[in-house]
Amino acid sequence: MRWIIAFHIVFMVTWFAGLFYLPRLFIYHRPLPAGEEATHLGIMERRLFLIMTIGMTLTIGLGIWLVAGWFWPLARWLEIKLALVGLVVLYHFYCLYLIRRLAHGECPHSDRFLRWFNELPGLLLILIVILAVVHPA
Repeated sequence: MRWIIAFHIVFMVTWFAGLFYLPRLFIYHRPLPAGEEATHLGIMERRLFLIMTIGMTLTIGLGIWLVAGWFWPLARWLEIKLALVGLVVLYHFYCLYLIRRLAHGECPHSDRFLRWFNELPGLLLILIVILAVVHPA
């Protein structure tokens, strides 16, 4: 079981590293006119999203394995943690929406929004780790 936990954490770190960096690419990409630099950022965004998706898939897959084999019935802290992970998954796929919009030269959000958007995964990560380690609820 410790191996499963270890790899769950490794893939979670991979996923969150992408979640921290991808919105920063959006901030750089947003003001650029169509051209070589915007195209290059679009390629970086898509490749990073692929790596993030692999990390997300393996994190969730191993998390399901842990829940099914170890944490049953679910404790309250784990229910809250899983709800927060659900928010992270929504955030992940909203990033895909933004990648597609930016690829068409559009962005529905201001720089200010994107800068705040960039902070959200950090807040969610703090809450998730506290729940997983401290079990406060």
